Amino acid sequence: MSKKGDCYNNAAMESWNHSFKVEAVHGERFLTRSEAKYQVFE
Repeated sequence: MSKKGDCYNNAAMESWNHSFKVEAVHGERFLTRSEAKYQVFE
């Protein structure tokens, strides 16, 4: 990891979050929070 404030400090986690959102929840419509939670952990 690099020093605080460096733009590459969190690049790996941001990349993972992007992949997760695209593969798991992008375009989905959830009526309740529990449905969304189930989808995420499924």
